Amino acid sequence: MSKALARRLIVSLLLFSLAASPVRGEDQELPAETPFPLLEGLEKAVEFWIKIFTVYTTTQVVLFDAEDPATIYKVLELPIDRAAREAIKTERRALAAALEIDEHRVRGQRGIKERFVEGLVRSRRYLGQMQQIFRDHGLPVELAYLPLVESSFNIQARSSAGAVGMWQFIRSTGRRFLRIDRHIDERKDPIESTRAAALFLKENYEALGSWPLAITAYNHGAEGVARGVEQVGSNNLVDLIRLYESRTWGFASKNFYAEFLAALHVAQNRERYFPGLEPDAPLSLQEIALEKPTPVHALLKSAGVPLARFLEWNPALSARIAVLPRGYRVKISGEKFAPAQPVREPVEQAMLRHKVKRGETLYQIARRYEASVEEIAEANGLKKTRLLNIGQVLIIPR
Repeated sequence: MSKALARRLIVSLLLFSLAASPVRGEDQELPAETPFPLLEGLEKAVEFWIKIFTVYTTTQVVLFDAEDPATIYKVLELPIDRAAREAIKTERRALAAALEIDEHRVRGQRGIKERFVEGLVRSRRYLGQMQQIFRDHGLPVELAYLPLVESSFNIQARSSAGAVGMWQFIRSTGRRFLRIDRHIDERKDPIESTRAAALFLKENYEALGSWPLAITAYNHGAEGVARGVEQVGSNNLVDLIRLYESRTWGFASKNFYAEFLAALHVAQNRERYFPGLEPDAPLSLQEIALEKPTPVHALLKSAGVPLARFLEWNPALSARIAVLPRGYRVKISGEKFAPAQPVREPVEQAMLRHKVKRGETLYQIARRYEASVEEIAEANGLKKTRLLNIGQVLIIPR
């Protein structure tokens, strides 16, 4: 990347930061620089990731120099399958031998243009609310674009390491900020997980003192980054990339901040890279914190919406959940729900419990309680044809 292009990238990032910030009065000073600087030495890495996001598709594998990402040796056309892995290994070995360099320097990176476009389209659903969450925490609103790197704004994303949701929290980290149990996993909720991400990123920033390090710590962990700073004797991320030695300090961690800068740059210049792209409409939902345990069927009745729509609004919930716990923040469309009276029926009167006996069926239990099979099945997340287990406790809507 030329110095002129690097300067333009810095300016564009700065302009995005100003545009996304609240309107300022004439007597207030504008910030002198962006909180996310393009550090000297990262220009080529950012340029490389911009190409991965906007040029190369998922059927293309880019073979490049890990120490100098601007050097692209070859682009392979390979479908995503097991055979592709072996083909990539073979090509890497051949290139390394021909160039007389260490094989580890030749890396393969599959393009993600289609996935990135999908992320840009989906992002519009949540960005307004997400940016407000960061603003409320006193954090830069540009952080709302980090899921472009993590998950392409896919709330159902799950990694091979068990990271879940838009913000890709693993279970241990997620439980520090979110409710995660058999029936509720708030890592899948775009709003709740963004609140958790804001707290997590704020912790990183307060511990490490700069956004390049704090964002890198989102991938590598604050303790690991702090060890790198101590080992190298510098808080400059580029120094850590060049000098820090650790078994876990690999390519992904070294490149995470550069990926974020590239994603942010493309997002703010979407029309330049993907002209005519039409993002999804913003998803406008309100939240109501439940003051007591509340049956799902009572909420559905009050809101007048089917279970499937309710679960779309509340992706953290399992379809089998029957009662929402006290304090859970229900997401629901404003025109469908009266926040002043979220639930009229007391829990004790809204449901009964029945312990299944040998030979009992849903039909027999429904007749006994003068309820419908459909309501019992929906309240317990069952299929009407499913066999019941002896001793199973069912909630009976009333």
